[in-house]
Amino acid sequence: MIVDATPFIVDGERVNSRLWALIKRALERDDELHTTHPVLAQVWRQPGRQANLARALRNFEIHALDDAVPVGLKLAESETSDVVDAHLAVVAASLGTFILTGDPDDMADLSARFEAY
Repeated sequence: MIVDATPFIVDGERVNSRLWALIKRALERDDELHTTHPVLAQVWRQPGRQANLARALRNFEIHALDDAVPVGLKLAESETSDVVDAHLAVVAASLGTFILTGDPDDMADLSARFEAY
């Protein structure tokens, strides 16, 4: 699964407990976890206060934004403009997996496979 960690942090540094539980369960099942550098850039603010996020990310494969053309095409196809979400959709499709997200409307607009938390 690929994780949209943008909603990972709630009220500053407090971890979204439902997402954290889903990630822990996935790790127990040895599921592959993925996210993207743009998503990480959206949530990374105060490393000294984001220990849980840093610990969780050790278990993720983090994908660079190196596929700009498919992302741009996804934006054009969906008539949307959020590069971060479109990149998640493109990476998830290339991996044949779904996106775990707290923003289901955005993913639906991109015709992405997702599961809301």
